[in-house]
Order: sequence, then C-alpha cells, then structure tokens
Amino acid sequence: MATQTWFVTGASAGIGRTVVEQLLEAGHRVAATARRPEALDDLQKQYPQLLWTAALDVTDTSALRGVVGQAFKDLGRVDVVFSNAGRGAVGAAEELSDAAIDEQIALNMTAPIQLFRAVVPHLRAQGGGRFIQTSTMGAHISGPGASMYHASKWGVEGFLESVIGEVAPFGIGVTMIEPGMIRTGFGASLSVAEPLPVYADTPVGQVHQAVRTVGNLTGQAPGDPAKVAAAIIDSAHTTPAPRRVALGSDAHAAIRAALTRRLEEVDAGQQLARSIDFPA
Repeated sequence: MATQTWFVTGASAGIGRTVVEQLLEAGHRVAATARRPEALDDLQKQYPQLLWTAALDVTDTSALRGVVGQAFKDLGRVDVVFSNAGRGAVGAAEELSDAAIDEQIALNMTAPIQLFRAVVPHLRAQGGGRFIQTSTMGAHISGPGASMYHASKWGVEGFLESVIGEVAPFGIGVTMIEPGMIRTGFGASLSVAEPLPVYADTPVGQVHQAVRTVGNLTGQAPGDPAKVAAAIIDSAHTTPAPRRVALGSDAHAAIRAALTRRLEEVDAGQQLARSIDFPA
C-alpha cells in the first residue's frame, strides 16, 4: 500500500483519533486538526516527522480555509481529506434549544460543506484526491428524539451525492462512511435537551432514559472502532471511490430495511404517479 498524506478533522478522539493512529503506524503523513490539538501531543512526540497538527473549530469557516491552505502549503500534497468532526443532539424537536439546532447544522452539515469547498481547488490543482465524510446509518433511517441529528446527516449526504458528479472529471472521489453503533465516546459527547414532562411516556422519553447511562448507547455497541478505522483507510485505496460504505451488522441491516421499505412505498404509488401525466 503506497504511503499517503491525510487531512483529518475531529482527530483528537473517537474514530478520528483511531484513524490517525493507524495511519501514523503505517507510515503515512497526517495533518490532524482538532479544537484541542494538545490531545495529540503524545502522537506528536512519537511521530514528529509524520504528524502535522493545528487547532481548528470547523464551524469557523474563515479559520477552516486558513488551516486547509496552510496544510497544503506545508505538506505539498494531501491525498485524502477525512471530514470527521461532529456530534449528536438528543431531544424532541420542541425540546431542543435554538443553539442546539444551530450547532447541529453548523457542525454536522455546514462545516463539511465548507471543508469540501475549501479543499476542492487544492485537490483539483494537484490532479485529484479523495474526500471521505463520516456519516451514519442515521442518514437513511430516523427516529424520535434525534430529528436534528438526522436532518444534518441527511443534508450533508444530499450535498455530497450532488457534488460527486461535479468533481469526478478532476479525479476527485467522494465516499460517505455510514457506521452503525461503535464503541467510542460518542455517547458521552451528546448534546441532550432538557426533557419536557409531556414526552415522558413517549418514545422520546425512552431515548432520554437511555442516554442517562452512556453505556446504553455505546458500551455494548457491536462496532469495533479499530476495524472501522481500518475500513475507512482501506476505502481510500479502493478505485473507483465507493460512494457509500456501511460499517457494522446493525448498519447494514438498518439501511437495507429502510431502502427496501422506501422502494415499496414508491412502487405502491406508481399508478398515482403516472396518472398525473398528460396523455401520450
């Protein structure tokens, strides 16, 4: 496997951190960014020639463009951009604060869009590259109590689905990673709305009950973060770039069920759909 240079957001913990560790161990160069880059100091000491770090709040678009430009300038070339920063919000739609809604859109949707826009000129100028986005099986399914998380993930996938065709002529591939439940600290980082009593005996109330114990969300999750990271890295060496990569038995089952159900619903409305056409 040829060595590469990666640019990674959200690199201080979870899947981002694991991907960075595996890349460095394999001899790849990594530009790792995080709100708290000091969390990567141990790796900086271990791999001083391979690891480039920068502080970055991906919701600050001006700073994002600056860090991207500096990384390409300092490293000369970036083969793979791994857009990984993000977190989830829990609560009924009316429970969520305005700030929580704004954060979900800014962090999970607007930031990846702006990262993509920032890196494309560089990737195009160097003759190609790969953009990998951490998404979720929640970009196909949805459930009570996570409306804004699903909205942000469905939104960013809609954007990427569209731009795949825009950048393909320049040798730029786009991949969406869609994991199921992974044993990481994701549950601990959730933004949880203040519960309204009216939802206590509803599915939203059950979600609130579950998140009170982080282990209920991630401690017994089937996904192995090390295997997830390895699969993400492998996807960058797959040609052509896979459009979507489902990771986890739960992800595969949930996505397949959702797509099957959606197709059945479309087929059920076939006669009505055709009935509104002008006569042939």
